[in-house]
Amino acid sequence: MAEEEGAVIELRQRKKPKSSENKESAKEEKINDTPIPERAPKYVLFQRFAKIFIGCLAAVTSGMMYALYLSAYHERKFWFSNRQELEREITFQGDSAIYYSYYKDMLKAPSFERGVYELTHNNKTVSLKTINAVQQMSLYPELIASVLYQATGSNEIIEPVYFYIGIVFGLQGIYVTALFVTSWLMSGTWLAGMLTVAWFIINRVDTTRIEYSIPLRENWALPYFACQVAALTGYLKSNLNTYGERFCYLLMSASTYTFMMMWEYSHYLLFLQAISLFLLDSFSLEQSDKVHEVYKIYIFSLFLGYLLQFENSALLVSPLLSLVVALMLAKCLQVKKGTFIAKIMKVINFYLVCTLTVTLNIIMKMFVPHKEHGHMLKFLEVKFGLNMTKNFTMNWLLCQESLQAPSRAFFLRLTQSSVLPFYTLVLIICFFSMLQVIFRRINGKSLKETVTLEDGRIGERPEIIYHVIHTILLGSLAMVIEGLKYLWTPYVCMLAAFGVCSPELWMTLFKWLRLRTVHPVLLALILSMAVPTIIGLSLWKEFFPRLMTELTELQEFYDPDTVELMTWIKRQAPVAAVFAGSPQLMGAIKLCTGWMVTSLPLYNDDDLLKRNENIYQIYSKRSAEDIYKILTSYKTNYLIVEDAICNEVGTTRGCRVKDLLDIANGHVVCEEGDKLTYSKYGRFCHEVKINYSPYVNYFTRVYWNRSYFVYKINTVISFQS
Repeated sequence: MAEEEGAVIELRQRKKPKSSENKESAKEEKINDTPIPERAPKYVLFQRFAKIFIGCLAAVTSGMMYALYLSAYHERKFWFSNRQELEREITFQGDSAIYYSYYKDMLKAPSFERGVYELTHNNKTVSLKTINAVQQMSLYPELIASVLYQATGSNEIIEPVYFYIGIVFGLQGIYVTALFVTSWLMSGTWLAGMLTVAWFIINRVDTTRIEYSIPLRENWALPYFACQVAALTGYLKSNLNTYGERFCYLLMSASTYTFMMMWEYSHYLLFLQAISLFLLDSFSLEQSDKVHEVYKIYIFSLFLGYLLQFENSALLVSPLLSLVVALMLAKCLQVKKGTFIAKIMKVINFYLVCTLTVTLNIIMKMFVPHKEHGHMLKFLEVKFGLNMTKNFTMNWLLCQESLQAPSRAFFLRLTQSSVLPFYTLVLIICFFSMLQVIFRRINGKSLKETVTLEDGRIGERPEIIYHVIHTILLGSLAMVIEGLKYLWTPYVCMLAAFGVCSPELWMTLFKWLRLRTVHPVLLALILSMAVPTIIGLSLWKEFFPRLMTELTELQEFYDPDTVELMTWIKRQAPVAAVFAGSPQLMGAIKLCTGWMVTSLPLYNDDDLLKRNENIYQIYSKRSAEDIYKILTSYKTNYLIVEDAICNEVGTTRGCRVKDLLDIANGHVVCEEGDKLTYSKYGRFCHEVKINYSPYVNYFTRVYWNRSYFVYKINTVISFQS
């Protein structure tokens, strides 16, 4: 009996809080009791080295092969090498033409400093307007490309256009490699990386816009974001050593800043990532210190970007900065874990962060001078049915396919390639496993320091939880606006490939099913190899012949009317002439001729949007005098009317340019079944072709072909009967 009482007393004493001396002695005792691990046999080290070497080789090879594939496909599609410079430049459409034109301007500049100055004080692009093109259009890729082209002596080896598109294709290779590595890190096998690349390439219509428009900002920026996500995935892993952690931190810092410099909308994507990390931290899924280190990277990148982007105020008023500052302030109020007050504070902390973020953002917008993108807010209001408008620009944006909800064809393509069904399965398993972990923490149960395969708890891994939250956020946006699918679909491929190749995911499923007939661990290992192998073979059989056919088929980009128009402008138009027309055509004119234009195909500036709307009036039912006043207000010398827009037969009712103009000008009453109201003027683009007064008094036709009609704006008006 006395012995039992002594044992109870001893047990109670152990539960008492230890003094510092007891802690040190216990620590020493623990160290002494810990068995010294035996050195791994040489064949084990060789096996690990071979696995890493083959994986890295496969990742790099995948990226290189994809870059070469894009280059070969681009050559076959446009017959690029057999075309003259003018025909090559015409292949750059819309805003892509503007970006490449500034790359050409940098190469023509006598020095890099002079070139940068001319771009930052640019008054040779848009009439009556001086712009900082580097800041407004995020031209840092063009600055870097021009420096590399001249510094490496490539001007003696390769043409500028090949060097430019070669860099972009190379970045796409890095993009694929980063997705490969991310899937590899999450699953533990490079087989997942191979499957990620296969799905990415097969679904490239929905994973990237590189085929349609090479110089887009997202094509320069998203590869760096993919590198940042790969580094973040490794950084969040629990079993990462010190050197690996430092490497991931440095790579994450560099890629975050570079991504922010390449794309003006990058901070919105990082804002979604910050929300994912905030939820990860709120769920008490460990790695709290690491998450706050990532917040510091955000702050550093924002302020460095603010300074190097000509004091870009958009970064100071961004929701990312407000959220990160709120999170840093809320951390000071955190209570020690494990107490009842800590659980209450978690709820208060969540509310505090949300309130502080909104408050800080409002305060920053009050005190920091910035350009408010009012058209973006109005567009979202109309998009979600909160408002109605007849405004031409808003309705034109709503009619753009990329800004509408995803079509059925999008989901059908993902289903046919099998990526969507497997993604859904993986997401469901990881999501419910994550919920299990959250409920365990709420009930006060501690997580295991090391999760083994037998445990079947994939939801306890922080990097998995981050990706689940992040992909749900990106997917939610992609379900509203189809253009955002290019942010979501690559990570659909990556997450689906990780899941089917991960024994832990299969083991988690078997734990729920309580499988007993077959050993679950053995079956999980078999499925993690067999399922991706079967998927890979089926993809190879069905889609590989299609990819090879694309490379063997010769396509041709044939647009002789545009070539003739550009040739006429370069030969006949005065150097100081100003051209007006559709924004897409103006971008091509700026690139191919260098002449000044009245508008640009850019939609991040309110003044340019207003210009576009005014110039589009040439396709409305307005008088010759009204059109003349609009054009002369921008010092226009030549007007170009496009037959494709004037006689447009749109597939979507009410989305033709002339329909939208009629609605905006009050020439169509939508509530009465699109009934035309009285207008004493005909459609300008039709009437001006007939050559009768008063149109001939204001405009003189100087050139035409099947697609374009060019009119000179008369400086001296002669009214004849």
